[in-house]
Amino acid sequence: MRTGLLARKIGMTRMFDDNSDHLPVTVLHVENLQVVAQRTTDKDGYSALQLGWGTAKVKNVGKAMRGHFANAKVEPKQRLAEFRVSEDAMVDVGTELSAAHFVKGQFVDVTGVTVGKGFAGAMKRHGFSGLGASHGVSVNHRSLGSTGQCQDPGKTFKGKKMAGQMGNSRETIQNLKILDTNDERGLILVHGAVPGSKGGFVRVSDAIKKIGPDGLPFPAAIKGQLSAATAETDQAGDVVVADEVLSAESSAVEDVPMETLATDKRDESKSVDNRETKE
Repeated sequence: MRTGLLARKIGMTRMFDDNSDHLPVTVLHVENLQVVAQRTTDKDGYSALQLGWGTAKVKNVGKAMRGHFANAKVEPKQRLAEFRVSEDAMVDVGTELSAAHFVKGQFVDVTGVTVGKGFAGAMKRHGFSGLGASHGVSVNHRSLGSTGQCQDPGKTFKGKKMAGQMGNSRETIQNLKILDTNDERGLILVHGAVPGSKGGFVRVSDAIKKIGPDGLPFPAAIKGQLSAATAETDQAGDVVVADEVLSAESSAVEDVPMETLATDKRDESKSVDNRETKE
């Protein structure tokens, strides 16, 4: 089981696929995401990684957290989060992870805190239809109606849908598709909406109800490694192109008839003799 990523919600935009279909997209930003601590089974009873996002001002960090970051030899972080991982998916402390951790076409689960709506009635909070708009209904048009039964059981059961605080709760949206990633800018483009407002933090992890595609970075995509591999691939491609050019030139020379080459050499020798005669 791989680690997830901690990202910041930038906002929403749109994209068009190969069929020119319009797709709503949420843009997530990964910035200076490093491993701050490891949780091991021997010491903590479970295996996990603590990740830190961004950079915080030292004056805004308490002494205890300063020591925590100093032990990890990383800069103070703006936000921390833990992700459960398997023992073979551990990453060294101080390693910086990249947005290439997820690949195009992969499905992920995104967890965040929804936008708070304050105290809301049953119609807005749960979608109740309310009471009649006329004919015998007075004042209670938007009330929720009866909330209990008779003398038996003589109470309102827990979990009854009633008026109360709406939003500001932790929610997970499952099986969202990754449309694209940008490792250089640290961007992840997710198909659909994710919980939270602009500037809020979300947890992105592999979908638990979907099988991951082949070629996923394991245990994680480390910043700089992917670009180096890409550079090696580009360099290998340039070598292949150069070899093709040289082979094409040599084949072109081989295709020239021998009689033509002999005639060219005779013309060159005659021109040299004429020059020596004039001198």
